[in-house]
Amino acid sequence: MSRKLSSLLSLLAIASLLAACAAPATPTTAPATQPPAATAEEPQATVPAPKTLVIGFTASQTGSQNVASTGQLKGLQLWMQQVNDAGGIKLADGTLLTFEAKFYDDESNKDRVQELYTKLSTEDNADYLISPYSSGLADAAAVIAEQYGKIMITTGAASEGTYQKGYTLVYQAYTAAGHYLTGAADLLASLDPSAKKIAIVHENDKFSTDVCNALKAYAESQGYEVVLFEGYDTGATDFAPFINKIVAAAPDAIMGGGHFADGSTFAKQLFDKGVQAKFISLLVAPPEPKFAELGDAAFGIVGPSQWEPLVGYSPEAAQAAGVEFYGLTVAEFVSAYKAAYDADPSYHGAGGYAAGLILQRAIEAAGSYETDKVSAALDAIDMMSFFGRTKFDTSAENHGLQIAHDMVYVQWQTDAAGALVKQVVWPEAGKSADTLYPLH
Repeated sequence: MSRKLSSLLSLLAIASLLAACAAPATPTTAPATQPPAATAEEPQATVPAPKTLVIGFTASQTGSQNVASTGQLKGLQLWMQQVNDAGGIKLADGTLLTFEAKFYDDESNKDRVQELYTKLSTEDNADYLISPYSSGLADAAAVIAEQYGKIMITTGAASEGTYQKGYTLVYQAYTAAGHYLTGAADLLASLDPSAKKIAIVHENDKFSTDVCNALKAYAESQGYEVVLFEGYDTGATDFAPFINKIVAAAPDAIMGGGHFADGSTFAKQLFDKGVQAKFISLLVAPPEPKFAELGDAAFGIVGPSQWEPLVGYSPEAAQAAGVEFYGLTVAEFVSAYKAAYDADPSYHGAGGYAAGLILQRAIEAAGSYETDKVSAALDAIDMMSFFGRTKFDTSAENHGLQIAHDMVYVQWQTDAAGALVKQVVWPEAGKSADTLYPLH
């Protein structure tokens, strides 16, 4: 072989070897241009566990406050059901809050109320409290709520005194008692400036006494003569002694009353005895749909109401007042209540629902369920709902007192078919019918 050929073969062999070395090996793992396969799960963001908050309260399932208290209970339970059915309240951090009720029959008894609210606060570990119905029972519960650091929304309780004891966690949904019947005096003045004599007969409980003391002072300041001012014991069923005094005093108007049972009985006995008065306005009983069962004795009676289905609270009304409208509309509440209970809601039912709604708004505004943050949010609330406007006094002297909610006045009249119906007759801007006056 020539030297040139040998050299050429040697060069070809070296080139072949170099090419073989440069050729890529068959891959056994993913190419380096792709990310390596994960060997463990990536950490996930922590979602807060859902939390069920316990709302504790008592209801007068027996005793003198049973009728109004039952309405309040139904309204509160409707609110809770709607919130839970909607999935609860979702906080900014993702926490989902739902609600559970824990309640007992207080038997319309103050001692029982204090015993049970202590149990709710210590053994049942209620997160929030709702008051029992009536000012006396709510006042008994308030001291326990404050003692154990529990926020309590009071509904069905109007007396001012509860909010003048230095409490910081008790908040009132209702118009204060001092305004319950003063509007009736204003209505009477608008109907008949010559009517000047008023007889006031009332139940000797905290709420009714507060209302009627305020009425007496206001009426006298407006030039009325209070010709009779007397109280009767809770549970009274015979009003003959008071009716005899009313007849002797010959007033233009009769005002007062107390709660459902006594107010209904008083109205019926006034009718049965043919008492002649131009105007009658009684507490609590007249706004209840059940009052119509008195028949003719209910006709013409006026009563102050915290709320009625005919009221005009709406998003438009809220905008005009410069506040937010929160929650369902009046029509939506009435429809939901009727669907749940096959009955028209009274203001007691509306008040029960409103108590829950107020608490819900505060929790949402606080973005927390912690007591101090929710309390601060309650202090700042100024809103309108189907129930009306809500705003609390935050001064040390009257902390938690309701300062924005207004009363309306209803009168039992008859419709075209002769059936008894309620009409809103005052204030003028919100009335659905003119007042029937004089009655006699």
